[in-house]
Amino acid sequence: MDAILSFFRSLSVGTDTQYALFLLATGATVFLFVLGVSFLVLAAIDPVRRRLNEVAPMPKERGKLTARVLKATEPFHKFLLPAKGSERGKIEQRLMFAGFRSSNALPLFYAIKTGLALTLLLGIVTWSAWLPQWSVTKLLFVAMLAAFIGLMMPNYVLDHMVERRQKRLRDAFPDALDMLVVCVEAGLGLTAAIQRVAEELRFSHPELGTEFAQVTAEMRAGVERETALKGLASRTGLEDIRGLVSLLIQTLKFGTSIGETLRVYAEEFRDKRMQRAEELAAKIGTKLIFPLVFCLFPSFFIVAVGPAVVRIMDVFRFLGDKMAH
Repeated sequence: MDAILSFFRSLSVGTDTQYALFLLATGATVFLFVLGVSFLVLAAIDPVRRRLNEVAPMPKERGKLTARVLKATEPFHKFLLPAKGSERGKIEQRLMFAGFRSSNALPLFYAIKTGLALTLLLGIVTWSAWLPQWSVTKLLFVAMLAAFIGLMMPNYVLDHMVERRQKRLRDAFPDALDMLVVCVEAGLGLTAAIQRVAEELRFSHPELGTEFAQVTAEMRAGVERETALKGLASRTGLEDIRGLVSLLIQTLKFGTSIGETLRVYAEEFRDKRMQRAEELAAKIGTKLIFPLVFCLFPSFFIVAVGPAVVRIMDVFRFLGDKMAH
């Protein structure tokens, strides 16, 4: 920054011109940075690119970057990872719910947390060079606050990703359940029915389709059906899927009809969805209180009572002027 300022001072132009050039260069830098970030975001959420990657996956640099980050932070894993097994297991479970099941997910997550905290801390310390009026105590407080935000932000992002993924799984589960009932009643076995549902959900609901495909892969690899089904419930973390898994395990143990069991559960699940919808609808009136009180009622009172208040003020002002004369 000092070199840039010295360069602008060396120019044979006035102070105002130097200041304008400096602002122009800063604005251009910020614009290019925002433009680059927007291109990256648009490329990441582009549906055409995502569909092409699903049909014909292209080589990704993300894996190379992840491997480099893990290799660079490997000597510090014992310092980055939490010592308590309960805390580590909790974060691993949240990462699994978000769809990150690699063995490197946990160290990478804590490496991101540490790197973000250090980046914000060093950024505040560097920025303090342009704020000489700040005291050491204030600077230390702001720097520690920035580091704390850097440590907490990945947790918030992870919770948001878990919530979004579970919402997609929850929205896809009714369709999967109906297709599973149809496949079982058509004469397919449980493994074949789950495989068929996984193929049908491949593009419409890829998350749930992947989960079902993993269940069938485990069953064909020799894993017991009960263990594979419990793995489905533990990976998703949804109560609806956990109920289906418990029902299927009981059916396999007692030898009852899978089709009849699935049909009964589908009817109960529809009733449960209706009750959930009615519950959400009943909460709308309570949730509308705050928008009505703070947004609608003030404007309504201004429009309805405002003219009368203005007229009353004019009358009192007229009476006051008349009494004064």
